[in-house]
Amino acid sequence: MNNTSVEIIGCFNTILDPYNGITIDSQFLPKTKEEFELNLDFLIQTVIHKRNLIWIYIDIKKSDFIPIATKKGFFFHSCDEDYILLVKRVKENAIIPTAANHTLGVGAVVINDKNEILVIKEKVSNIGYKLPGGHIDNGEMISTALEREVLEETGVIVEFESIISLGHFYPHQFHKSNLYILCIANPKTSKINIQDTEEIIDAKWIDVNKYLEDDEVLAYSKAVVFASLEYKGFIKANQEVLCHIKKDFELFFPIESKKLV
Repeated sequence: MNNTSVEIIGCFNTILDPYNGITIDSQFLPKTKEEFELNLDFLIQTVIHKRNLIWIYIDIKKSDFIPIATKKGFFFHSCDEDYILLVKRVKENAIIPTAANHTLGVGAVVINDKNEILVIKEKVSNIGYKLPGGHIDNGEMISTALEREVLEETGVIVEFESIISLGHFYPHQFHKSNLYILCIANPKTSKINIQDTEEIIDAKWIDVNKYLEDDEVLAYSKAVVFASLEYKGFIKANQEVLCHIKKDFELFFPIESKKLV
């Protein structure tokens, strides 16, 4: 963020955003509730005719600031385990971007040179063996999450190859949607050594054809495996087209798109 987008108003360092709003990070909050309320009133009066929104991150250690902000017209937008983000419309009907409305999961189709597929059985599941995978952590790339989850659940080291399927499910946890990204991964080791013993009770290699013929295997899992055997999906490629941005990212293109990869 360049310096021209930062404005000091009272005790707050405010940062201009693309919605003509200003954001106050939790590090710029004063020490006392009295200072916070006084400076918040001054801020609102200062920007009332020139900004659309005011965003404030409040650290959980200063949660007693929250009632003061809500009394001034702020409302909850989103949160994490150690903060809450509140927003106030300064301009009536100002657009507020939607908070994160989905969780992300990743699953892996891992087939070795013996035509065996890697599968797991969860403690909480009653559907038999399934493909390894789990939640993508905050700030984690898809390929990194895939490799981590397979290692944790089976002990097998794999390398991401491609995305083969995308599922969208609603409702899911926390009244959100879930995007489930199924990927092909290549095994680099074969020894089973379950690390996540709290959730996984078994992991094994099983013949692909036997797995596809198993009546206890979900039709959805079978469809994903069939697709992985027939198609290569979207591979990670052409990262150079966005090398100028200061963010972590991954780009995926169909393998047939020769000009893009």
